[in-house]
Amino acid sequence: MPGASPPPVITAKLTGRDKDGDLIAEAVEWNVALHGPAPRIAVIASSQRRAGPAPRLGDVVLLRLHRSTREGVGYVGRVLKKISRASERRVGLVRLDSRGGAQVVAIEKRAAGWSWGIRSDDLHGASDGDLVAFETITAPRASRPMAKVSDILGRLEGAKALSLIAIAQHGLPYRFSAEALAEAEAARLSAGPREDWRALPLVTIDPADARDHDDAVHASADSDPANPGGFVITVAIADVSAFVPAGSLLDLEARERGNSIYFPDQVVPMLPEHLSNGLCSLRPDEDRAALAIRMIIDAGGSKRGQSLHRILMRSVAKLSYPQAQAAIDGEPTDITAHVLDTLLRPLWAAYGALAQARNKRSPLALDLAERKLLLKADGSLDRVVVPPRLDAHRLIEEFMIAANVAAAELLEAKRQPLIYRVHDQPSLDRLSSLRDFLSTLDIPFAKGGVLKPALFNRALEKVRGLPVELLVNEAVLRTQAQAEYSTHNLGHFGLNLGRYAHFTSPIRRYADLTAHRALVRAYRLGSDTGQGLPEAELEQIALQTTLAERRATLAERETNDRIIATSLADQVGAVFSARISGLTRAGLFVTLVDSGADGLVPMAMLGRDDFKVDEKRREISGRRSKTTWRQGDMIEVRLIEAQAIAGALRFEVLPASRQEPRSGASRPSSSQTAERRGKSSVIKSGKARRGADGSASGAGRHVVDDE
Repeated sequence: MPGASPPPVITAKLTGRDKDGDLIAEAVEWNVALHGPAPRIAVIASSQRRAGPAPRLGDVVLLRLHRSTREGVGYVGRVLKKISRASERRVGLVRLDSRGGAQVVAIEKRAAGWSWGIRSDDLHGASDGDLVAFETITAPRASRPMAKVSDILGRLEGAKALSLIAIAQHGLPYRFSAEALAEAEAARLSAGPREDWRALPLVTIDPADARDHDDAVHASADSDPANPGGFVITVAIADVSAFVPAGSLLDLEARERGNSIYFPDQVVPMLPEHLSNGLCSLRPDEDRAALAIRMIIDAGGSKRGQSLHRILMRSVAKLSYPQAQAAIDGEPTDITAHVLDTLLRPLWAAYGALAQARNKRSPLALDLAERKLLLKADGSLDRVVVPPRLDAHRLIEEFMIAANVAAAELLEAKRQPLIYRVHDQPSLDRLSSLRDFLSTLDIPFAKGGVLKPALFNRALEKVRGLPVELLVNEAVLRTQAQAEYSTHNLGHFGLNLGRYAHFTSPIRRYADLTAHRALVRAYRLGSDTGQGLPEAELEQIALQTTLAERRATLAERETNDRIIATSLADQVGAVFSARISGLTRAGLFVTLVDSGADGLVPMAMLGRDDFKVDEKRREISGRRSKTTWRQGDMIEVRLIEAQAIAGALRFEVLPASRQEPRSGASRPSSSQTAERRGKSSVIKSGKARRGADGSASGAGRHVVDDE
């Protein structure tokens, strides 16, 4: 009978991970008629230590089942035995020699320099220079490591070659199926109530090279005499849900992607370009469908009311950040002159009120600039720039943050389950490590009490203008938790907000599209008035989109590394100014001042000495030589190896860079000016993301301006 207890031991395949990173399994054979729907099985390792690698995704294992009390989990399974091991799929570059021999060279930074031989029968048609997926036959460090080609992915030539490596390595879906493309081409505006707001002069403000415009804004003084100095703010967001039906092939492929990925040489969009750059993009002087949130704020930026509207709109202007900023700064152009007084000045006035509320809230105030890679037509690196941080950027950020908060509140008001964007407090271990480090700089950091971003801000303020300013900003960044998606509201620590959701970018983020559908359903703005997705499925979407976001961030960073390493491949022997960005027993991690390139100075290149790593002081010192290297120090390094395909750089320290031990927040620095000029280890590419919810190079952490 259905619901009967399953056998105590089953065969299962490890198919995914939950929000805590723990493995989830599915039964290989499950009798639905006898036992009911197959449950989620949370996997725990065996209590008995066994030789060999730990279980991983794709493994088939023997599990002993126990009933689970965890929400959304039917059983807990303890691994008794691995039945079959998931084959290790790697990506590499095929090289053929003049004698007919073949090998595949690893492209991962962690395996830079590794290669495997390939028998001719195992090439499966691959030729010299092909990017391939391969499976190892023997261990990489065996006397004769071998591999076989499982798939030919493409050739490393042309302008998009380096991003192709990341796409292949991380298994990123980058081609839409013919069926999904057909759905996109056939998309038409869905039926349903829609207010006509085409008379409202909305404007888009985006990066100069943006092609997908998913948000438009408007602000005006509130005419209500009870709200003197207040404003009415409108944020209109592309109504993607009107063109992408839930459960369609197009929707399923967008969900698999999770977000758009922005490489320096190409964009892998979440939606086909017919939608992302066409029907959904809020182009000027064209009728477009949108979801709008209207907010009323007082003179101090506090919100007095809000409402949701499904509208038909028409943007009156498409501006770039520099264009909008120049107009406000007194240099309008023919494009901006006609909207300066009617649109831009009211927007800036409303932004001033929102900025007051932000300052009162005191979110985490990290100061980390972002670098951007600019490429030539052939895909090679032209230069690395640090785009200026303008008030125009901050204005749009504040408007988007306000709209995201409103979206969360509107869904909560209807008691709807939703996907929150959460940013948890730092862990106690990381706080302790930061406190120890700050103490070496004589910077107090309170212990105990309620943890607030203001505590970090006080430490950051103490080092403003000092040589260690960048070092302390990076240390605070590394202390933070990663932002993620969850159906459980943990608040957003970095923004110091009690509730937060992603709503403003449905063209490029699936979480936002999910929020749009929930809002339309909850407020009966469309034909779908059902119950919506159950919380368990929303949690699965939250996990998928979190993992997709981290996968995209890693792929973007690795592509940046490869582009820079390729540009430096012919400069082996050259000397560069660098800053020590990290220290481990492997050596010094350094960031080049001019390009932001990251590389390693192996411990062996520091000289013949007994070295001690002091994690508290974040320094490495030689016992005999008394030389010391500390995180944040400026040094001169010589490039000794550039593994272009792996994106790996190795350096040696020039003798003149060896330093005596130093301490104190104001310790001398030979290149304070250089630190100001090259202030960032954060490298961005493609469409500039507003705010700093990006990836810090070397740390891989999400920052806090998370709009």
